[in-house]
Amino acid sequence: MTEPGTTLTLSLPADFRHADVLRFYARDREQVSERTADQRIEKALHWQGQPALLQLDFSEPSNLQARLSVAEPSTTALAHYLRSLLGLNQDIDGLHATHGDHPEIARLLQQTPGLRMPQSASPFEAACWAVIGQMISVEAAISVRRRVIRALGTPLDNGLLCHPQASQLLNASHEALRSCGLSANKAATLLRMAEAVESNQLPLDTWAATSPPPAAAIAHGLAGIKGIGPWTQSYILLRGYGVLNGSMHGDIVVRKRLGALLKLPDTPDQPFTEQWLAQFGPWKALVAAHLWAMPADAPAKDY
Repeated sequence: MTEPGTTLTLSLPADFRHADVLRFYARDREQVSERTADQRIEKALHWQGQPALLQLDFSEPSNLQARLSVAEPSTTALAHYLRSLLGLNQDIDGLHATHGDHPEIARLLQQTPGLRMPQSASPFEAACWAVIGQMISVEAAISVRRRVIRALGTPLDNGLLCHPQASQLLNASHEALRSCGLSANKAATLLRMAEAVESNQLPLDTWAATSPPPAAAIAHGLAGIKGIGPWTQSYILLRGYGVLNGSMHGDIVVRKRLGALLKLPDTPDQPFTEQWLAQFGPWKALVAAHLWAMPADAPAKDY
């Protein structure tokens, strides 16, 4: 008997960077919520509130074979979701067309053609990752995220755990979140954010269903949550919605890479970096991503 589910084949552009997606979902070596092997990804997630398994197969370079463990009457919703998840809706060609001959980033665009920003499985998951990752290393953030998922996530039959939803975070105490390695401030921020999502003050999923996502409204809503500053807002817009115009000038790796690109004697400060990135609107965050990806002695982790 065939197990219920929804399958589809999605055509990929010739410049699609499969390795970027695989690397993004392989950040956690212990693979508690996502699993990568060869050219395949398994991701535990909530599909319309229901725990589900998403399987992605990139074995054929020009096509993605996808399967969702939930049966859907049509593949339209899944196809739309996958295009967003893989960054296929992002206007990367506009950056190349407008700034392809820019004296400072032309080389970066040539080195990483087709660079898109793979998305988190949901805006709420992106938002939690952004808060967890504030002011700590990627490795430390991965460890804390793993502990949160193990403590509060929904298990699937294959052993993977779905990232907790806002309601599950709200059912946890401040002390329980602290025991996962979160600081007191970050635990409080996550709880405030989860409460805002549950009360629909912060309709993250509704915004995600809007095309294009209302970036100004999202940023304004996030700014109303204590503990979510400009960097966190821009990161959530980037990884949760594929919005490419947030300014990542507060990111230390972006600043260090910019210093290397411009051959500056010291790492540029935030005002300098913000002003430099401003010339690339509406692709400021995509330029920051190219800085993350630029060749360097110490490769940047996938944020």
